[in-house]
Amino acid sequence: MEFSTLAKNLEKRGYRVTVCRTKEEAAAYLDATIRGKTVGMGGSVTLNTLGLYEKLQLHNKVYWHWRQKMTPEAAKLASYQADVYLSSLNGVAETGELVNIDGNCNRVAATLAAHERVCFVVGRNKVAPTLEAAIHRARNIAAPKNAQRLGCKTPCAVKADHCYDCKSPERICRTLNVLWDKPLSKTVYEVVLIDEDLGY
Repeated sequence: MEFSTLAKNLEKRGYRVTVCRTKEEAAAYLDATIRGKTVGMGGSVTLNTLGLYEKLQLHNKVYWHWRQKMTPEAAKLASYQADVYLSSLNGVAETGELVNIDGNCNRVAATLAAHERVCFVVGRNKVAPTLEAAIHRARNIAAPKNAQRLGCKTPCAVKADHCYDCKSPERICRTLNVLWDKPLSKTVYEVVLIDEDLGY
């Protein structure tokens, strides 16, 4: 996939951009540039596919509720206080906006905390032409597939076909966060674009 337009628009909005051809290249890049730090990781099939927890824990203190027995409160606190926070996105517009949907809001909230560095690790399948298309993708592709993966009792989890705008107690799309531009903080925000389909 050609990332030049997206990369240019992300840079105009204040983000650092790194383009990788493969998930292995992206994992090696992150492994090499995150050393001796505390690292928080958001729930992400993409991060799991890259094997980042296993790599980074060899020379960092890594907090990830997918790999450690932590209470939700402890996981949130550790992620908020980490030097580096890693997440993926549910959608990214070619115009440069970043979109995430969350249920517990721990992942979205942690991307906005005062870290040294926040990295969004994104496969090419997350890219949409406009903000509206990126939001549509997040609601109708990413959220239903994640609800199905988690075994949620929601209408969208049955076929993972689209959002039903349900009022289920197990609804996971409770917060929509759009970053129009890099937040006004000293945090380095980076988008790592990978030319492979990764995650939902």
